[in-house]
This record gives sequence, C-alpha cells and structure tokens, in this order.
Amino acid sequence: MIRYALSCDHDHGFEAWFASSSDYDDQAARGLVECPFCGSTGVRKQVMAPAVAGTKKAAPAPDMAKMQAMMMQAARQVRDHVEQNFDYVGDAFAREARDIHEGRSEKREIYGEATPADIKKLKDDGVSCAALPSLPPDPKKAN
Repeated sequence: MIRYALSCDHDHGFEAWFASSSDYDDQAARGLVECPFCGSTGVRKQVMAPAVAGTKKAAPAPDMAKMQAMMMQAARQVRDHVEQNFDYVGDAFAREARDIHEGRSEKREIYGEATPADIKKLKDDGVSCAALPSLPPDPKKAN
C-alpha cells in the first residue's frame, strides 16, 4: 500500500491510499480519484517526504476512530454555525457573492450552492469563498 498526499484543481488537500503507484495512475486516468470536499476529478499528487524507517522508537499510532469523531464534530459545528448565522441564497450563491464583492449588494455572510466551475471563477476574480464540509447522515436518524 502507498499513501499519496493529493490536491484538486481547487487546492483542497487530502490523502488517499493505493495498492501501488500504477493503481493511482490508472484510477486517476479513468477519473476515479476525486476530491472529498468538492468532487473534482482534477487531482494531482503533492510533494511528499518519503517514509524512511529510523532507529528511534515510533510514537504510538493515533486512535483513528477518535480522530475521525473529533473531525466530524468540528465539521458539524462549522456547518451549524454557518446555517444559523449566514443568509441562505440557494443556487444564486455565485451571483450574490460576486455582487457583494463588487459592492452591488449589501455586505453580509451568505451560503448556498455553486458549481465547481463557478467557485473557480469566483476565486480567480478574488472573491473569497469556501465549501462547507459535507456530513454523513446522522447515525441516530438512520433506519
């Protein structure tokens, strides 16, 4: 197994595991490697330092389940804060964000939906925006 640090064409960084380097190349060429934040398949490898075995005793492995639970809790808190304090503008997000940036609309915090292409155009034009973390279904509400 090999772990790659990856980033998408929207500069979201993430990691993924592959059976081999050729498996990554094959999956990426077929558009199967996608960003977990925005779904973009424009993914590339980031520069990584190789993992070299040393003589020092390694630190204990982190509790991955606990770390995941902490990250999901933080993502829920961010999303809840935005949903409670920002104006929802639906699929008019890109237009409204641009209007606010250019002074044609009142300055306020907004959230809504936009395509990856719209987000790229906004960022290219200097409009600040970021994707909200997507959340898995609440296990308490599952059937």
